[in-house]
Amino acid sequence: MTLRHYFTLVDTMARMSLKADAARFFFGYLWWILEPLLYVAVFYVVFEVILGSKRADFLVFLMCGKLTFIWLSKSVNQASRSIVASKGLVGKIDVPKSLFPMATIQEGLYKQASVFLLLFIVLWSKGYAVSASWAWLLPVVLVNYLVIVGLSLFGAFLVCVAFDFSMLISLGMIFLLFTSGIFWDVRDLPDPAMTEAVLAANPVAFLIDAYRQVLMEGVAPDPVHLAVIGAAAAALVAAGVLLLRRASRFLALKAITA
Repeated sequence: MTLRHYFTLVDTMARMSLKADAARFFFGYLWWILEPLLYVAVFYVVFEVILGSKRADFLVFLMCGKLTFIWLSKSVNQASRSIVASKGLVGKIDVPKSLFPMATIQEGLYKQASVFLLLFIVLWSKGYAVSASWAWLLPVVLVNYLVIVGLSLFGAFLVCVAFDFSMLISLGMIFLLFTSGIFWDVRDLPDPAMTEAVLAANPVAFLIDAYRQVLMEGVAPDPVHLAVIGAAAAALVAAGVLLLRRASRFLALKAITA
């Protein structure tokens, strides 16, 4: 299978899954927007209405964090289970096992495009002007995508080995939800050294902060830090592709018997 055929098949599988998913619901494709908005609404009620956040821009702050985090958490959770979920097909034909998580990631990418459009509309309605710093969105989104792919490929391998890993991955996403500054600002920590430590130790926290810096503050993220995360994520992707390729038959057997 050539690289062109590989990515064509990934895109076709993603589109078919999107159509099938939309056909299951009354609101169809509207759920691409409604679901993330409902997540934001829940956090807004808790932290703004009930707890009374002191940020005047809390809604935009929350949307920048939560809408980008949903992309990562849903993609990784679903892609990690994708090979096992497709065990009927895996048992019949010999195809690269990375096709399944990549198709799931591509499906999530299509949904996230509409979510980003919604976010840009909200920013515009709230008076946030487009600036030259917005050009940094492209590398930030690219690094975010590489992180998703790298985690998903290894997650798919682990879930094939033992389905129990799917629970651990879900718990890991919950851990990241509370430690990555989704509804609190890592830059509000009383100790600047702690802020730097969180951003250095948690790539997801850095990426969420980078989105906010670009979109809300009009400031470019740390390019060196972003490049380091991007390089590490790219290496993780390469290792994940190699791992799934080398263990193809083993994964097929494990998926079928899961």
